[in-house]
Amino acid sequence: MIDYRKAFKDKKRIVIKLGTSTITHDETGALNLTKIEKLVRVVSDLRNRGKDVVIVSSGAIAVGKKALGLKEKKLSKPLKQACAAVGQTRLMMVYQRIFGEYNQTVAQVLMTKYTMINDIARENAKNTFEELLGMGVIPIVNENDTVSTDEIELPINDESTTSFAFGDNDSLSALVSALIGGDMLILLSDIDGLYSKDPNKDENAKLIETVDMIDSKIEAMASGVTSSCGTGGMITKFHAAKIATASGADMVIANGKKVSVVNSILDGKNVGTLFVKHEDKNFELVEYIDSIC
Repeated sequence: MIDYRKAFKDKKRIVIKLGTSTITHDETGALNLTKIEKLVRVVSDLRNRGKDVVIVSSGAIAVGKKALGLKEKKLSKPLKQACAAVGQTRLMMVYQRIFGEYNQTVAQVLMTKYTMINDIARENAKNTFEELLGMGVIPIVNENDTVSTDEIELPINDESTTSFAFGDNDSLSALVSALIGGDMLILLSDIDGLYSKDPNKDENAKLIETVDMIDSKIEAMASGVTSSCGTGGMITKFHAAKIATASGADMVIANGKKVSVVNSILDGKNVGTLFVKHEDKNFELVEYIDSIC
């Protein structure tokens, strides 16, 4: 059996997606500052090793909701947008302050579907990423929820969610990886990886360590498996895997409960589920977005 993970230590351009559950406290929904500090330390060390790192961070709506003292479980779309506007500034302030303690410079990049499907906007975004990474800056990406509602209109924990939506951050992180020529995508969430069955419902479910190719059998495993926090579930991670692997990046889904898992992945340890890259020279990012959005 081929040991695909052996070469992970040589990865040069890494995109790390942080789920809401990875950076917030389960009990309160407030930011988990201890965990974020540990994440920042891991990412800063990757930069110090000469690697390009991009973070795609969820959590803006949750942070804004907490800041505004909103208790309702279901919020209207305009209220979610307002929460995002408040939460995004607070989230970036925290990232900027903690990264600064490790002598790292961060930049905020807010994207919409238009950014990816418009040739000029996409090229501008790509050039911006290249300049930032060339200067050693760590871009922190999220969807611009104040003007785009692709993400916040997604149902949360809806088992009928089987279609792609641009705005979920799993897919957004894969699109960013494809845009910048990333060679590794790490999705940190509240799940250990892909299971043969829903582990929340079947104690006999087994973790799938490696997916060489996404076929109908593998894809069926994702149906109905959702994350306990945030938008989308396993199905959105499959869409991310299709984009990332076709554009030349290996992708790993792992549990972000312990942030040291990032080092474990890049050290080639057998954690999470690996989706093996199979670069498709005919893969067209814009055509793919148009076909499934």
